Amino acid sequence: MKRQDFNQGWNYHKEGSDKVIPVTLPHDAMIHDTRDPESPGTHANAYFPGGVYIYEKTFYVPAEWEGKHVLFEFGGVYKNAKVYLNEREAGGRPYGYVPFTVCGDGFLKYGEENTIKVVADNSKLPNSRWYSGGGIYRPVSLIVGEKTHIAWEGVHISTLSYQPAQIQVETQIQAERNVDDVEVYVEILDSPDGKKVIASGEGGNIVLDIPDAKLWSEDEPDLYKYHVVLKENNEVVDEAEGSFGVRKVEWNRNGLFVNGKETLLRGACIHHDNGVLGACTYAKSEERRIRILKENGYNAIRMSHHPAGRELLDACDKYGMYVMDETFDMWYYHKNKYDYATDFPEWYLKDIEAMVEQDFNHPSVIMYSIGNEVSEPYKPEGVAKAKEMINFIHGLDKNRAVTGGMNLMIMYMASKGKGIYKEEGGRAGEEKKARKQKKKKEEASGSLFFNLMVSMIGTGMNKQANSDKADRIVSPVLDELDIAGYNYASGRYPLEGEKHPNRIIVGSETFPQDIAKNWAMVKKYPYLIGDFMWAGWDYIGEAAIGSWNYEGVTMQDVPYPWMLADVGAIDIIGTVGAQAKYASTVWGLEEKPYIGVRPVNHPGKRVSKAVWRGTNAFASWAWKNCDGNKAEVEVYADAAYVKLYINGIGVGKKKIKDYKAMFKTRYQEGTLTAVAYDNYDQEIGRSELKSATGAEKLSVKPEDTKVAAGEIVYVDIAIVGENGIVESNADKALAVTIENGELLGFGSAKPNPTERFDSGTYTTYYGRALAVVRAKEAGTMKVTAAGNGIGKKSVEIEVNE
Repeated sequence: MKRQDFNQGWNYHKEGSDKVIPVTLPHDAMIHDTRDPESPGTHANAYFPGGVYIYEKTFYVPAEWEGKHVLFEFGGVYKNAKVYLNEREAGGRPYGYVPFTVCGDGFLKYGEENTIKVVADNSKLPNSRWYSGGGIYRPVSLIVGEKTHIAWEGVHISTLSYQPAQIQVETQIQAERNVDDVEVYVEILDSPDGKKVIASGEGGNIVLDIPDAKLWSEDEPDLYKYHVVLKENNEVVDEAEGSFGVRKVEWNRNGLFVNGKETLLRGACIHHDNGVLGACTYAKSEERRIRILKENGYNAIRMSHHPAGRELLDACDKYGMYVMDETFDMWYYHKNKYDYATDFPEWYLKDIEAMVEQDFNHPSVIMYSIGNEVSEPYKPEGVAKAKEMINFIHGLDKNRAVTGGMNLMIMYMASKGKGIYKEEGGRAGEEKKARKQKKKKEEASGSLFFNLMVSMIGTGMNKQANSDKADRIVSPVLDELDIAGYNYASGRYPLEGEKHPNRIIVGSETFPQDIAKNWAMVKKYPYLIGDFMWAGWDYIGEAAIGSWNYEGVTMQDVPYPWMLADVGAIDIIGTVGAQAKYASTVWGLEEKPYIGVRPVNHPGKRVSKAVWRGTNAFASWAWKNCDGNKAEVEVYADAAYVKLYINGIGVGKKKIKDYKAMFKTRYQEGTLTAVAYDNYDQEIGRSELKSATGAEKLSVKPEDTKVAAGEIVYVDIAIVGENGIVESNADKALAVTIENGELLGFGSAKPNPTERFDSGTYTTYYGRALAVVRAKEAGTMKVTAAGNGIGKKSVEIEVNE
């Protein structure tokens, strides 16, 4: 079947508004709404209101399509999507995170104009624990073929062996009638865009040898192309093509193996939004995110807590990033009043199937998760539900492991009648808890009480499920999983070797500051295959869950206008923080010591620390007007000790413990230098940070200098000194304008903004901002940034047809 881009020419309006806006998909309607302090989604949804989002498009259907099979493919619509063709309801999907198709057969008018309307009902809040976005936020395709055709997602390729390389190709055919004279021809080509046929065969279920195969892995993500031809009565009626990798995943008590090689997962949990773009899914955005994560040492992501889009999986295939794809954040018990639990009983198997069908040929996907921190498995019926889903997935795909992000504390507490969620949604005991917290807050000094309480939560989650009683509650579901996923239960890691000698486990969600001790256990215990920290990349919603701030804001009291989780090892615009570099140091991937500096421009203010973050440091010694302020400097190294210097004068010498040393000093403009030494007093590496000097100016750097019309470009914007170093203490409101292009989003990583990503004006955060633009016509696209007192800066980007 032939796939066509169907993203152009849509009109959008929000129910209750007469304003009709032309849009190109993907489009996140929610990100364009005005945030409201009274939004029922509160800080979890970043104070965005909900709504009913309506999209319409008129398109011509050729007369020759009569008698053909027409599908409309939606990558994801949030949520409760209903699709109408020529005013008749033709299909839809309640769940906002899975791909689905709508069949146009019987609804279309041939040889004339047709209309399609998509209604996404995201009006009932809260329905998510994070920012969901809303509307048609993933791409849409139009697929046209014959009545006898290869089914949508109907080619499945499995690696039977890697030495020698042998694959199985299964092709599913659909037809309106019994077809006797149908033939399937399969060709394997040497690369995704290759033309050389390296293997071929005939049949709907065949085994092919791949001579001298290039195996797919994190180190060498080589891909092949399949081309399947369907003939009826000796005439070609359909074709399908796509990419795949020759890659076999195996797991046992001795570890996880990719093509026979033991593999330890250096993992990051990520959400689905793309920062200044909201929930919009662009291939360029997903590639950029995965590339940055990979460059900083991660080799695996956990999609949290819903299925990934095709564009993200393509990026993971390209860059060699392993994926744990996840089904749901809830089963049949609500976590929010209007969440997916309402639809779960009717739709969960259909939605699991949609995820598996999409993932099947992606070598990056190595395991499926059946849910995140669900409490149902503390009961026998919950275990039975888990077993049903596991067996269902195995029936669809026998090549991958099934896991789950199981919070052992949550299940154990639920078994004692102390579940953290009310059955109708929301946190249990919220009203009583709020009264108690208010009283204690009044008695405590500043945010100290809350910091201590949250710290205890972190410690408690890692210890709560260590008892034999807890073990008896959680073991039934953990033993059903191929690989048992532990959320915040690292205290169990050393115990399981004796208690559960046949259990394979993965740290499916962990505190980032625990990476040193967790990674030591990953290397020590063969049955522990990896660690996924929360979170690898910051996201919108769950505001302040990871914030280290100087306003006294904690995750228990998050006022408007807080918007970001402020939790990522990498922030929403792609700036790499100390948390990411601490992990890569622990993983043994850094050649030089890393220097991180906690913000020095808040003298005399106590920092409020969230437990989902180990530091708010980043690589900057450029703090204008801060001379004499207290400075906390973190140095990471795989070394015996480190010496720190400011402008060549020694600050101190510290032993390295858990790959880290902390120095307290005073900020002084100039050069900060760290020198690492081994046990024999030999220097093994040094790094330095310099201050910005001279008058500040704007830096505007596009990440691509040549693009095609219609493509998007990321443009890094910063306030820098004359020496080109970003100044961290001179933030300004900037305006961005585009010639021969469209501004899709502009913003910074400021966690509590009052500005909008779609306004064209935003304040930098520690000197940095990011614009995302889309080129229009062939020629030149010009991007200009300007601010009061700093002038303006323009760059030109070549646009090809």
